[in-house]
Amino acid sequence: MKILAIDTSGLVATVAITDGDLLKAQFSIQHKTTHSEILMPMLKDMTDKIGLDLSTIDAIAVAKGPGSFTGLRIGSATAKGLALALDKPIIPIPTVDGLAYNLYGNEKIICPMMDARRSQVYTGIYTFVPSPTEEKNFEQGFDMRVIKKQYASSVDDVIAELNSIGKSIVLLGDGVPVYHDKLEQGLKVPFTVAPLHMNRQSAASIAALALKYAADGRFVTSDEFAPDYLRLSQAERESLEKEGSDSTKASEKRAAAHSTPGKVRIRPMTAEDVEDAWKLEQINLGKEAWTQKQLLDAMTRDDTIYLVAEMAGRIVGLCGVQNISGEGEVTNVSVSGDVRREGCGYKMVKQLLERGKGIGIRDYTLEVRAQNAPAIRLYEKLGFKSEGVRPGFYEDPKDDAVIYWKREEN
Repeated sequence: MKILAIDTSGLVATVAITDGDLLKAQFSIQHKTTHSEILMPMLKDMTDKIGLDLSTIDAIAVAKGPGSFTGLRIGSATAKGLALALDKPIIPIPTVDGLAYNLYGNEKIICPMMDARRSQVYTGIYTFVPSPTEEKNFEQGFDMRVIKKQYASSVDDVIAELNSIGKSIVLLGDGVPVYHDKLEQGLKVPFTVAPLHMNRQSAASIAALALKYAADGRFVTSDEFAPDYLRLSQAERESLEKEGSDSTKASEKRAAAHSTPGKVRIRPMTAEDVEDAWKLEQINLGKEAWTQKQLLDAMTRDDTIYLVAEMAGRIVGLCGVQNISGEGEVTNVSVSGDVRREGCGYKMVKQLLERGKGIGIRDYTLEVRAQNAPAIRLYEKLGFKSEGVRPGFYEDPKDDAVIYWKREEN
């Protein structure tokens, strides 16, 4: 089986091609460049060097998370795009499992740690046990045993968990050097740190584990695949902290909203808003509306901002933007029909553009149906200018897509 493997979940960007049990090529780099800049050039260079036609691969294996929200988005988008274009299945691999697989055959306790910031790590606990073999078979294989599947935790809790197991440990991952002093002070069991050629993400390990998954039929389509973030993004966490996450405050805010029925309040979207936001998109966009999962996945990234407009406790607007190397792609704008002439859309999108500057966005772009005159008036009022048309881009009904930009100098 020929597999293309991708892992951009951490500081390392790594890609590999395997054919059966042969690693044909691997390209890994950890440098001060973004994965969006180097991933496709890495893939092209690797396939060119071995003369590979990507249409001949059987599947695409990708680290599905946890990890860097931006890194996962880039790897996932690349895998989904290739899978769709090549009509190939995806084999999603849990990132921490892939890290543990670097130490295939090691019968000690294996604990990968990825830095999740705020004294937290993405981690899991594993070991390898000999595979059952026939008595006369001298070739020994190993099966990876998941003692505790990947999870997000404080470093202190991981230390306590490892001490309770009471066995020798091998640590690996980019979280180990970050928290080495704390680990050294807290661990009461012998531990070693995996050497440099084994202690970071490896696409070859993703591919090797994918072969095991493939044997069990664990494939998904491009449409079915989604990253597994394990927790909310930093932006979402900070938003929830600012808004107040306890039920008392939430009740007070809902009561306040109901007491001022004509007032529109713009605020960050939370997980509780997703269903209502999705229903609003369904009404406005029909088949073009995003799914609830797509909205949830999008709003929990570090490189996005999603806002809702709330009136009398009801979600009457939704908008979102994604930062791609300083360019903000406005991905969603929906406004309830009964508030469109009250300036709700203008207030909401204007605030979105202002907040976008805080995550490094300089220029903004969006696409709109050529026949959607109200939306076009809104965008032009906000300073967007038409810079092109994609003929026949939209379906049901057929319509052109007008490409708008709001550039920093505008």
